[in-house]
Amino acid sequence: MPSLPLVDEYLPLFTVGQVSEMLEIQQAFLRRLDEYRVVRPSRSAGGQRRYTRREITVVQYVVNLVDEGMTLTAVRRVLELEERVRELETQRDALQAQLEAHREALRAAVAERDARLARLTAGRREDDKPPDR
Repeated sequence: MPSLPLVDEYLPLFTVGQVSEMLEIQQAFLRRLDEYRVVRPSRSAGGQRRYTRREITVVQYVVNLVDEGMTLTAVRRVLELEERVRELETQRDALQAQLEAHREALRAAVAERDARLARLTAGRREDDKPPDR
């Protein structure tokens, strides 16, 4: 069953006017976000900016940061650093999974070694007994 276009948060559906109205901000502010490379919407065949639901969420976040006194350059840096943190967290999670897999393999190898050692030790004890008469 095909999904509806509104289900895909990365589908560029919304114009500058629509986003401006939804968020109650000036269209010029949205254009400045693009100029400062804070939010880079895709363009329609006619060259109009088209925003995704995800980008609209980012614009809302940016509006809050600007309202707190941050410049657009600072906001762009914050967004870049947040993306880098997400990348590093993904790498960390992958490395933790690899580490756990190596730990499990090591536990299994130690258990196998201990079992072999126990068998060898048990075999020596049998050899040390005096022969039955």
